[in-house]
Amino acid sequence: MPVNSTPDQGKTPNADGETLPINELFYSLQGEGKLTGEPSVFVRTSGCNLRCWFCDSYHTSWEPTHANMSLDDIVAEVESHENAEHVVLTGGEPLIHDEAVSLLERLDDRGYHTTVETNGTIYRDVPIDLASISPKLASSAPTPDKDPKGNGEWAERHDDRRIDLDALGELVDEYDTQLKFVVTGPDDMPEIEDLVEDIRSTASSRVPDSDVLLMPEGTTREELDKKRIEVAELAMEHGYRYTPRLHVDLWNDAPGT
Repeated sequence: MPVNSTPDQGKTPNADGETLPINELFYSLQGEGKLTGEPSVFVRTSGCNLRCWFCDSYHTSWEPTHANMSLDDIVAEVESHENAEHVVLTGGEPLIHDEAVSLLERLDDRGYHTTVETNGTIYRDVPIDLASISPKLASSAPTPDKDPKGNGEWAERHDDRRIDLDALGELVDEYDTQLKFVVTGPDDMPEIEDLVEDIRSTASSRVPDSDVLLMPEGTTREELDKKRIEVAELAMEHGYRYTPRLHVDLWNDAPGT
């Protein structure tokens, strides 16, 4: 099983040090994308500017829970996992936090490969080795029939914020990227194709089909079983790459994976 370190809720960081709201910090295998299977330390921040109804980190968005950790403590915890050369900064949306820039600079200084998992609505000038961009489709909106907490109060705000082509173009131009789309079904494909073309038109850099990843929506093995073959066949049909959710296949929906 992955090694999970739950932040100490009662811990008070140094008053003069930068901190981040950390929901989880754990050692596991990267379960998605180009680096699937890579041993990695995951730093999961709390807080998000969107509200996908299917969010697989509910306690970083719909009901944010966290402890504030100093950057010194975060880096020390990362370094305690001696077999990991990769660090994944995830959320929530980690780039909403100014302090994420400082953390990524520190990790870069120490020679770590960093992946930032982002929804693509925010660009920051910061050392990132792989920007794992997951633009949110219309099917992600928390409409009244899908809202996990209310009656669709977030739907319009979510829809207004979910795509920022300028930010997407900057991310693609500045970093090694993968565009990772959560697919709920075949009806998502026209929007994915249109969005990929919009990003190609906005960015100066080439976006090959091999950098476009389709991933089935689902947070449990049972949910993925219903969709993985369909999504794999969609990837083959459109010439995109299929990505599994390895951590779900291995550990189902256990926390810290």
